[in-house]
Amino acid sequence: MKANKLIYLLAFLPLLSACTDYLDKEPDSDVGADEAFKNFTNFQGFVEEVYNCIPNKESNYWCCTFNWGEDELMNTGGGDAHLTAHFDLGDYRDWYNNEQSFLHRSAGTSDDMLNPVSTNKFAHSLEHAWYCIRKMNIGLENIDKMTEATQEEKNIIRGQLLFFRAWWHEELMEYFGGLPYIDRPLPAGEVLALPRQSFRECAELCAKDFREAAGLLPDNWDNTAVGRKTLGKNDLRITRAVALGYLGKVLLWAASPLNELGAQTGAARNGNTYKYDTQLATQAADALAECIASIESGATPYALAEFQYENIYDHVAASGSATNFSDIFRTTGQNWKMPGSCEAMLRGPVWEVNGSNWNFSKLWGPKVNNLVEHDAIIHMPTANYINYAYGMANGLPLSDPDSGFDPTHPFKDRDPRFYHDIIFDGFKYLNTTPSASDKAYQYMEMFTGGNMRPSGDPQRSADGSRTGYFCQKLVPHQCNKYDGMYNWGGSLECYLPYMRVADIYLMYAEAGAAVGGAAYKSPNCRHTAVDAINVLRNRVAAGPVAAKLQNDKNTFMDEVRRERACELAFEGFRWNDLQRWLLLTEYPYNVKTSQEFRRVGSYDFAKNDPRDAEVTGWREEVVVERNFSAKHYLLPFKEADVYLYKEFNQNPGW
Repeated sequence: MKANKLIYLLAFLPLLSACTDYLDKEPDSDVGADEAFKNFTNFQGFVEEVYNCIPNKESNYWCCTFNWGEDELMNTGGGDAHLTAHFDLGDYRDWYNNEQSFLHRSAGTSDDMLNPVSTNKFAHSLEHAWYCIRKMNIGLENIDKMTEATQEEKNIIRGQLLFFRAWWHEELMEYFGGLPYIDRPLPAGEVLALPRQSFRECAELCAKDFREAAGLLPDNWDNTAVGRKTLGKNDLRITRAVALGYLGKVLLWAASPLNELGAQTGAARNGNTYKYDTQLATQAADALAECIASIESGATPYALAEFQYENIYDHVAASGSATNFSDIFRTTGQNWKMPGSCEAMLRGPVWEVNGSNWNFSKLWGPKVNNLVEHDAIIHMPTANYINYAYGMANGLPLSDPDSGFDPTHPFKDRDPRFYHDIIFDGFKYLNTTPSASDKAYQYMEMFTGGNMRPSGDPQRSADGSRTGYFCQKLVPHQCNKYDGMYNWGGSLECYLPYMRVADIYLMYAEAGAAVGGAAYKSPNCRHTAVDAINVLRNRVAAGPVAAKLQNDKNTFMDEVRRERACELAFEGFRWNDLQRWLLLTEYPYNVKTSQEFRRVGSYDFAKNDPRDAEVTGWREEVVVERNFSAKHYLLPFKEADVYLYKEFNQNPGW
């Protein structure tokens, strides 16, 4: 999309210039609305700016955080200044002081840092939302000026305008709740008095826009007259399936316990975590089923990526694999190809070759002996999350008495995604033979007292793992000073999609579970709710949902949520999920733990698979307990926002 975007922007640059530049122009250089919107090329240039505004969650600033649930813990020292650590303390106001997340635009002194058309990766955040909403409303107000265009071109332009108006509202709503739904350009002189609407009211207006957009957008841009002009550059463009996916998502969020019942504590104890608006959940299921049917028909560019590995620890795909699960999140050795594989449905652009990985790829492994260079920041998965989300290969959770989980062999026979995502005790971390001084670090010592675990040594406490695990789902373990995958020669490109195909199946299963349990089936696709979960389990060769977990509606919902935690682990969804399920304040979702154990015997990790090693003393210890109240279910607005006018009120408790 890069070259094509430049063409469109050049066609429309007169309208995108800064005010100071505008004052220096000759009057004849101004472009009127009739000219700017008259044809597809000019109008698409206007729309393209909004694609550019989509923030990259991983690269909004040098060392970003986006996992704010009970799933991740930061290291002491550098990590405790990051937003995850502040959220652990209940300090949500830090989001508008902390540059290290996609919520807040990074500070900068140059005009480039404030420019929506900037190619600076730091220039974009969720704070672009109101600008983009206004821009889409201006486009919709001027759609009739598109006189030199085919009906297909008019439909595609209108579809994108409607989609992005709804999408930017929806993104804000996830974190802040209901808003005024802005469906017209607000004149500069108008006195603001628009009240905040409820989440449901706002979601229904989003849904209206998403539904209309779905009727206008193509299944595949490459199969349109417009898209054939830009073949090979259409991967990031919005399609009918994306609009249907977000239609289902916004309705499911509106149906969820938080927005059905309001923020509260005690939902896990009193059963309120299972109370959905079934009318909205049915509508969500139908939209998501329609999306699934479209994808499975082959009409779209999307499909589930293959999970076939010759070496799962090193993410080496099996010979003959056409697609690769790992490539959803990062690509290596492919000339910095945009990640996403066939599964990503919504992404923003990546502008810098090697730019997406430079800091991000150095935030996931040990800093012990500088094994992973540069920033002294480590994202590490919590033991409680791993033990909850990553069950056994037979499909059962570890806590189930029939699962076969053996605490003396805790890494054996786990869900295959565990071996793909998690670095555990005995894992071969350095593929290149290290120097004699680093030889002891080649195979991870993640047991209590091991060389990767905190001890009385403050340096090791800051540089090792506080939890007994590291993560390599988003960044491969070869990003270290010996294997050097984060260097130029690794051609590593990183990007987290906002929506991917697996999420569609998960949301459909959840909506179906809320309405009728495991057997629920929308008329719009061939799958029941439990079928949708098993599609994802089959992909990774994990066992299906056990019959005993399907009989009770709430028990099945628990399994749907656990599958969501496993499949979407560390992709930035967990805080929002716990939030809308009213579980943020509830045990065990309010604690973060470490995994403690000792090795047994002298297991040779160089010759044997680490999953077969024996341990003793398997237990968890609480590292962090989050003392949240009902106010923590929504982020606070900036004071400057709520002081704009009295009808725009602050979220409760803030």
